[in-house]
Amino acid sequence: MILYLVKRLAVLVVSTAVAGVVVFGFMALLPGDPAEIALGVNATPEALEELRRQFGTDRPAAAQFADWFGGLAQGDFGTSYVTSSPIGPQVADRLGVTVTLVLGGMVIALLIAVPLGVFAAVHHRDPLGAAISAASQIGIAIPAFLAGILLVFVFAVQAQALPSGGYVPFAESPGEWLRGLLLPWLSLGLVQGAVLTRYVRSAVLDVMREDYLRTARAKGRGRMGALWRHGLRNASVPVVTVLGLQLATLLIGAVVVERVFVIPGLGDLLLNGVAGRDLLLVQGVVMVLVVAVLLINFVVDVAYAALDPRLRGAR
Repeated sequence: MILYLVKRLAVLVVSTAVAGVVVFGFMALLPGDPAEIALGVNATPEALEELRRQFGTDRPAAAQFADWFGGLAQGDFGTSYVTSSPIGPQVADRLGVTVTLVLGGMVIALLIAVPLGVFAAVHHRDPLGAAISAASQIGIAIPAFLAGILLVFVFAVQAQALPSGGYVPFAESPGEWLRGLLLPWLSLGLVQGAVLTRYVRSAVLDVMREDYLRTARAKGRGRMGALWRHGLRNASVPVVTVLGLQLATLLIGAVVVERVFVIPGLGDLLLNGVAGRDLLLVQGVVMVLVVAVLLINFVVDVAYAALDPRLRGAR
């Protein structure tokens, strides 16, 4: 198990380094000079040269990458080209909001997917099981931002029960913080819950056809008892794969949902950086999102080892 974790950690470190090179390379290929963006088109060549020296963009690309990536390892994202303010504190503040949004959406998705997926699998020949399967297909076809708009129309415009947007920090008012996040959580969780329901149903159906489950039922256990005691752990292995992918999808999908509900998360910061041509800010936020996806994959690999003993003993 320890050797397995060491290998996965090594893969994580190498993947992070490669991702840093790719992100830096793509941003370097984008047209535009940060000095010209900051000073405007009427700036003198001398002023441009001086600002490039202050920004460090007059140095070779390898030196710029070494400084930027080395700073990231120490939590230093650099200074914004546009606002001249440190990027790290901005990213840290927005990251907490985005993580809260994503985790809340995933909790709702799991609360929907696990019971409905298991029920749809156990009762796959019944009309109610077929109805759940059909409803999940419809849910998959609805994008998260459209679900958010529909939820705003129903609960904010028509019922006037929840706010249509905005964000109140938890420290200021826990109640308003919760009310402001309910609709964003639902818009993410309902769509991802529909996707996960299909996978949970498929995984449980596969397990129900296995010989060991038939043996357990032959020994006197009921269908749900045998599934609970012997089947759900095996069914969870393929679901964990999809869960990791969906969590990464939620993280990226939160960029759009934050815009719909006017939530100051990483997605809002990223779009503002793109609109303002703040390339260093965009570069830092993109790298944070990439590292988050890599960390999710690492956690999924560790979960594999916890769920499947064969991986812990594999050479």
